[in-house]
Amino acid sequence: MMDKTTYFYPNKTLRTGNGLLDLSTPAIMGILNVTPDSFFDGGKFEGVDAALAQTETMLEEGADIIDIGGMSSRPGASIISADDEMSRVLPVIDAIHKRFADVILSIDTIYSQTAAAAIDAGAGIINDISAAALDANIIQVAIDKKLPYILMHMQGKPQDMQTAPVYDNVVQEVFQFLLTTTRSLEARGLYDIVIDPGFGFGKTLEHNYRLAAHLDQIAMIGKPVLVGISRKSMICKLLQVNPEHALTGSTALHSILLLKGADILRVHDVKEAVAVRKVVQALKNAM
Repeated sequence: MMDKTTYFYPNKTLRTGNGLLDLSTPAIMGILNVTPDSFFDGGKFEGVDAALAQTETMLEEGADIIDIGGMSSRPGASIISADDEMSRVLPVIDAIHKRFADVILSIDTIYSQTAAAAIDAGAGIINDISAAALDANIIQVAIDKKLPYILMHMQGKPQDMQTAPVYDNVVQEVFQFLLTTTRSLEARGLYDIVIDPGFGFGKTLEHNYRLAAHLDQIAMIGKPVLVGISRKSMICKLLQVNPEHALTGSTALHSILLLKGADILRVHDVKEAVAVRKVVQALKNAM
């Protein structure tokens, strides 16, 4: 049993580099992968023109945040250099920021160098799948820039994380990691923290659904909770479909995760996520 005395009070507002983000209504984070090899949309949005067009589409559909990534973190993916990553993301961030100046942009990176350069180009949130395990300096960038940091749990690294993930109690272990790390970051002066249980990052199918079923326990930490399940293998394996046919399953699980306390949905399909949010909010208001 988790000790309720350890929980933080909920914080539903983030001070991003692009203004305050109110999470009293859950936010939709649109995924913009400017990579050749992402598991679902690799190669579709490489280059500034394609990225701008997709950004405009997601904003028109209701995205609150655009999350820009230049390195695939799919299982088995290789880690590229910071220089290669920056060559992909910086021109895109700069172009989006110039055309959509008020839009909240997030940089999906494990590198402090990329994070700092992306912030200078217009990004206002740091999204780090490694929890600073691969570049400890990324935390200092968030502290110095006074920007939100998305803290995710991952067992292993993308190259090997799905080889044989093992937990005694996945919910307890992910909860404890996020709680302990959050406390450590706050002790260093970083308070705008979003927690992410890391669906698909070093978890089996059973681990993922156990985390989903108990997301309300993760939310008790008191920080905004981000979930990223869009078209992932936890949907595809269960339904025996490929990512192109995983929208229905993703949408169904998004509705459950919103009811379980998710504050940010990280999605490929913004229009459908906005619709789910509207339905769930109406249901909550009627309770």
